[in-house]
Amino acid sequence: MPSVGTEGVKRGYVIPIGGAEEKIQHQDILKRFVEISSGSEARIAIIPTASELEDTGDNYVKLFKELGVAEAVSLNITTRSEAQVDSTIEVLNQATGIFITGGNQLRLSTILGGTPVAQAIRKLNAHGTHVAGTSAGAAIIPEHMIAGGEPGGTPKQGSVSLCPGLGLTNRLIIDQHFRQRDRLGRLMSAVAYNPFLIGLGLDEDTAAFIDPEGVLHVEGSGAITIVDPSDLEYSGIDRASHGDTISLIGMRVHVLTKGCTYIPETGAAAFPA
Repeated sequence: MPSVGTEGVKRGYVIPIGGAEEKIQHQDILKRFVEISSGSEARIAIIPTASELEDTGDNYVKLFKELGVAEAVSLNITTRSEAQVDSTIEVLNQATGIFITGGNQLRLSTILGGTPVAQAIRKLNAHGTHVAGTSAGAAIIPEHMIAGGEPGGTPKQGSVSLCPGLGLTNRLIIDQHFRQRDRLGRLMSAVAYNPFLIGLGLDEDTAAFIDPEGVLHVEGSGAITIVDPSDLEYSGIDRASHGDTISLIGMRVHVLTKGCTYIPETGAAAFPA
């Protein structure tokens, strides 16, 4: 479940995006993020830490301003000391939406992990601030983050590496650029390590808008692949040597497109009304 806030206060949306979201013509995902973040009154804090490109933050500032927000600020955090500055925390505290850009998710985990910025993001989301992340920014949203791995459609022992994420949810594990980079095998391997987790494989230009009640709504032009181990009967991961293919019996897989919903706590998937 996502982080729990104060009793009587709804947590914010959690919005992992599969990367390469449409920024020019059909900006459905970014427009929806702005809409739920208070539209023309939205104050968006952008965290481009994962990217090594100097203009990533500025480009998103321009993009969000073109979408009509009241304020968009890029927090150019490149060192752990910069993730402890009071003025940075204050910008986050004033934001109605926080957007974490793509790049290298290990930059996110090593620079932000355990810092006041990471703690603030978790606390703010629990108290109503919406948090979106694209590509690497999506990967770091859960408690367990996929740090890397091998492409391919078959789960194999050692084909995925994990590290701690932000912990906005402890029920999901997320992979991005999913179909485009052939990542079904590594997501299934990650789920096999801990069958409590439900895997979300996000195609590019596709997002999961997880609302305060925990219902996942699919938005965008691609699909979300759900890897659900709730009915898993057998996993051979404990008997496999490094590189061996893993047997998984009873794993459920859904492919959901725009308008579909999914409830991780019950495993209920539904097509658009």
